[in-house]
Amino acid sequence: MRRRSGFTLVELMIVVLILGALAAIAIPRIMGGAQAARANSCHTNIDLLNSQLELYMANEGNYPATLAVMTADTDYFPDGAPVCPVTGNPYPDALTANNRVDDALHAHP
Repeated sequence: MRRRSGFTLVELMIVVLILGALAAIAIPRIMGGAQAARANSCHTNIDLLNSQLELYMANEGNYPATLAVMTADTDYFPDGAPVCPVTGNPYPDALTANNRVDDALHAHP
């Protein structure tokens, strides 16, 4: 009598269940990591805006009246004004009293 080699249905079902359990654990973690990366990118954009505000002050001798004045200038933003990677919206045009873009004025849902 010859013995056939291969996997039984039970063995295959166990492997599928294990892979399903691993996917159920991994997928939410991956999605949460992507959201955190977009939020960190947004904070980096705000830091870049504040840095460019200081450069604008050094070059022009005064701060811009609004953020749109500076972001429209291709010397400071050759690719256009940055937008929030989380919401896709532009950053608030109003500057704080100390001529900054404030994280508190830009909230994520």
